[in-house]
Amino acid sequence: MSAPEQPQLYLLTPPVIELSQFPDLLATVLDAHEVACIRLALATLDEDRIARAGDVCREVAHARDVAIVVNDHAGLAERLGLDGVHLSDAGKSVRDARKALGPDAIVGSFCGTSRHDGMSAGEAGADYVAFGPVRPVADQVAAEAELFQWWSEMIEVPVVAEGGLTRDLIAALAPHTDFFGIGEEIWATDDPNATLKALTASLR
Repeated sequence: MSAPEQPQLYLLTPPVIELSQFPDLLATVLDAHEVACIRLALATLDEDRIARAGDVCREVAHARDVAIVVNDHAGLAERLGLDGVHLSDAGKSVRDARKALGPDAIVGSFCGTSRHDGMSAGEAGADYVAFGPVRPVADQVAAEAELFQWWSEMIEVPVVAEGGLTRDLIAALAPHTDFFGIGEEIWATDDPNATLKALTASLR
């Protein structure tokens, strides 16, 4: 994913999805909003369940020319015809994922709040790095606005802001990030489409 002129939307699936319902919900959101990429971010480690979800979500995404990546499973990305992989731990090897998937695949890396991990991922060939959460969640330390500002000024690798996003945080971070990774912020509500519209009002 190349850096856009203004931040774009990067949707994360819920950790658990109902295959009989979620594809239609995802299609509704994609039809109403311009989305750059979707991440299959299931909590399960069961590859069969991930593969079934990957198949249906890929159909919805690719029918709308939206890229789709999967958390960590580079092998599944290739097998399912997905566009790449998101490494959920900065310790996972970007180089190995790139070697497995080839030069055209998307390879992203979540780097928490660490500049060092972000730079290491970028130097290893990551297409983007993700920092977050952007506000404290449970016992996690927040990725401060200063991190995104520094990154956008010093580093060319696109950056994703994710985790605990609010309307105010999106407005504040918009000048310093390339993508907003939005997931449970919308899926946990009764109307994900309306929630996404309200969250991202400052981007229009």
